[in-house]
Amino acid sequence: MISKNDIDKIFEAALIEEVVGDFVVLKKRGTNLLGLCPFHNEKTPSFTVSPAKGIYKCFGCGKAGNSVNFVMEHEHYSYPEALKYLARKYNIEIEEAEATPEQLIEENTKESLMVVSHFAWQFFTERLHHTDEGKSVGLSYLRQRGFRDDIIEKFGLGYSPDARDALYTSAVSVGHNPSFLEKTGLCIKKETAYIDRFRARVIFPIHNQTGRVIGFGGRALKKEEKAKYINSPESEIYNKSKVLYGLFFAKKSIIVNNNCFLVEGYTDVISFVQAGIENVVSSSGTSLTTEQIRLIKRFTNNITILYDGDAAGIKASFRGIDMILEEGMNVRVVLFPDGNDPDSYARMVSTEELKKYITENTQDFIRFKTNILNADVANDPIKKSELIKDIVTSVSCIPDPIYRSVYIKECASLLQAEEQALLSTLNRIRKERINKKVKQQGSNELEELPDTFVPVTTPANDGEPENHILEKDLIRILLSYGHKNITIEKTDERGLPAKFELPVAHYIINDLTNDEIELAHTLYSKMFCEYKSFTEQNKLPSEHYFTQHPDADICTAAVNIISQPYRLSDKWEKKNIFVVTEEDMLHKTVHQVLYALKLKEINKMLKDIEIEIKNTSNEEALFELLNKYKSIKDIQQELAEALGGRIILK
Repeated sequence: MISKNDIDKIFEAALIEEVVGDFVVLKKRGTNLLGLCPFHNEKTPSFTVSPAKGIYKCFGCGKAGNSVNFVMEHEHYSYPEALKYLARKYNIEIEEAEATPEQLIEENTKESLMVVSHFAWQFFTERLHHTDEGKSVGLSYLRQRGFRDDIIEKFGLGYSPDARDALYTSAVSVGHNPSFLEKTGLCIKKETAYIDRFRARVIFPIHNQTGRVIGFGGRALKKEEKAKYINSPESEIYNKSKVLYGLFFAKKSIIVNNNCFLVEGYTDVISFVQAGIENVVSSSGTSLTTEQIRLIKRFTNNITILYDGDAAGIKASFRGIDMILEEGMNVRVVLFPDGNDPDSYARMVSTEELKKYITENTQDFIRFKTNILNADVANDPIKKSELIKDIVTSVSCIPDPIYRSVYIKECASLLQAEEQALLSTLNRIRKERINKKVKQQGSNELEELPDTFVPVTTPANDGEPENHILEKDLIRILLSYGHKNITIEKTDERGLPAKFELPVAHYIINDLTNDEIELAHTLYSKMFCEYKSFTEQNKLPSEHYFTQHPDADICTAAVNIISQPYRLSDKWEKKNIFVVTEEDMLHKTVHQVLYALKLKEINKMLKDIEIEIKNTSNEEALFELLNKYKSIKDIQQELAEALGGRIILK
């Protein structure tokens, strides 16, 4: 259990722009920051971070919250896990009882897998640096590969002993559950016994974006091993299609350089970092996935793929280039000389030579793909037409029409083909692709969508009933202006007109309480009651109290309520053009929402009386109901006039 004092320290230290900035490239937009949402695929930024309010809000998918919520949502952490992550990030010590072996077993599965993986990582690094076998076999191999000790330590490389169950025995001896060792893939169950998966291998720990170890890669050091590299199987914490090796170390450099180098293996990444090029990640030998591309897109729109000279492997990777293009990203390619991969070339030349080679040999994907495929064409016109279609298919993946146009011109020049013919082919391919998608979605609309961007935003009302919308507005006023004073006209003790000042929150709560009006929406009612409890203690909660609320529903609702998609630019004020704001008309704003809520209640009362009138046969009772109906109808008219003549009939 984390104390309230420690939680307050974490919220105070965890600046929203810093926490989100670890995962999303943010650009200044007025007083806020804007970036591409990490929770859904978008090409135009709608993800807004407000440093002043300590919140984030995506106006595309609706995700919203504070620093802790962001970590919970992004990393799929529980509330305590997110707090611990931020505590580690900001070096905040939290008082928490040390877990016993029995408590480790009782922890939720995901955290237990994380704990087991962390233990295994410590085990592997200890065996590499502090055992004779580790130093003579594992460490000597890494040094022979040219890796410096500081780089070995930076990436947390390790060694798994050449023993049947060394890790298993060590883990169980300190209380780790064998089933978690099996679920992470660290150990394999053979009948009634467990054996270590990574025996006699150099270990490459795989980190998630927050730096926690979630999986491992192992490089065999025995010649008789059939598989040179093996990886952790997929688990609840490790999904290889959603992970990029080295991203935890590379993300800041990717942002600074506005480019990401993409390689294939662990050692490619490590050698480049050792050479001083840190904006590099690896797909760890797996085929590139859309999820991995979108991970990179959070930090840059530019990818440079580094290939070795293996032509067969290069051709197999063309699909990955198309996937990158489909995500609206810019892709360039570097091909290393025959017999060299990024790892070997980085170790063979100096840092300056490596950077120079990359600069001089970087080419756009059109020239690269054309040069590779042209070798098979010779003078065969059929093969050349297939080559042209292959290149145009790649260009058709680009969502931006201007980029497509530029690349079509490039293709026409390189392939000595008619530009109009290429355009016709491109349009046919795009139409076929769109029609196929539409058919899969079960729609009859088979026309091609326009190339212009049409922003998609969540409707302000989200289909809520009108009374819920009014209640949401009431909560918004309490959160935004509850502490502000408004002037109220009343009669004093002598019966004379007088003006009084009191906080908006006190006025609203007293007014609704006196009229016995309760909120119908469960969550808004809960927030209202919590706010009311503060006023009863003569206190007023801050906006942050709700946006940092431990109840995720309240927190999300509060952020959504106070977030505004647009804001008047400061430039207008610099030109001495001033616009009346809601706060300037606070008295009117407060009364309008109160009148509207009361009017909704009045309308409901009138409907109930109408039903009673229809079902009443007693003359005396009917007369009373008609008088009551008339009195309430008069009140309805007064409220409607106060609202500008608007009568709500729902």
